[in-house]
Amino acid sequence: MRAIEDEREERDGKESRQRVKTPNKALQDLMRYAARAERSSGDALRLMRRWGIGEVDRRQILEKLQRQHFIDDERFAEAYVREKTRLAGWGIHKIRAGLRMKGIAPALIERVTQVLSDQRPDNKQRLAELLARKRRSLKEADVYKVKDKLIRFGMSRGFDYEDVADVVQQVLQD
Repeated sequence: MRAIEDEREERDGKESRQRVKTPNKALQDLMRYAARAERSSGDALRLMRRWGIGEVDRRQILEKLQRQHFIDDERFAEAYVREKTRLAGWGIHKIRAGLRMKGIAPALIERVTQVLSDQRPDNKQRLAELLARKRRSLKEADVYKVKDKLIRFGMSRGFDYEDVADVVQQVLQD
């Protein structure tokens, strides 16, 4: 039993040594990381915490990345909203939750998602397409079960209940 514990401690020790980076190495790695795709400040802070970078160094590195335009939360949030609406078919509620998880400020979330609130007819059209596709994939014969599944699906995608209920009625009538 002691041999297993020693092996586990040795493995854990190696992993923790590998994770610790110097502030300069962390800065270089984050520059490469942020150059490949849009990243949020929350993503960068989480990585640095995992790498064992101290609080003061994390703040300094983040400020440097922001000054050099490697990380820009507004640019990230706008790209996130575009990607999740067009490619993933998400609604406004799921997008807001995702942005909160990425560490984006609430005021910025409101500002970038305001565009989605203004595009409500487009959102309903996109929801109608999603629900119609989902309806075709369901093998259920019971109308109530189909309705329940479609409502759950629409809600899980982050759309408003009122919109989902309206569109489900339309889809079931077609």
